[in-house]
Amino acid sequence: MTVPTALRGCLLTAVFFVLAPAFAQTAPTAPPPTIAEKIAASKDLLDINTATPGQLKALPGMGDAYVARVIAGRPYTAKNQLTTRGILPAAAYEQIKGQIIAHRPKP
Repeated sequence: MTVPTALRGCLLTAVFFVLAPAFAQTAPTAPPPTIAEKIAASKDLLDINTATPGQLKALPGMGDAYVARVIAGRPYTAKNQLTTRGILPAAAYEQIKGQIIAHRPKP
């Protein structure tokens, strides 16, 4: 029994779409950063628990009032506490969140 050419083409196409994902190559993913790499990267960030008023004021959008509120609200265990505690509005936090960190205070 012979299969008509058009039907054969449809069957081959269907088989291709079913099997193609199994043979597709995926891009290699980078391994997650190690703890040492995270610590090294965090040293480039400003710690909101220990920063001086001058260092905080150098951040974008940070005026004297925001700086005073950040200092008065210390200590922080996470940088997002600046918004959850009402220290900074979300818009101000969005401007600086990539430049800050909150290292856990030592007892």
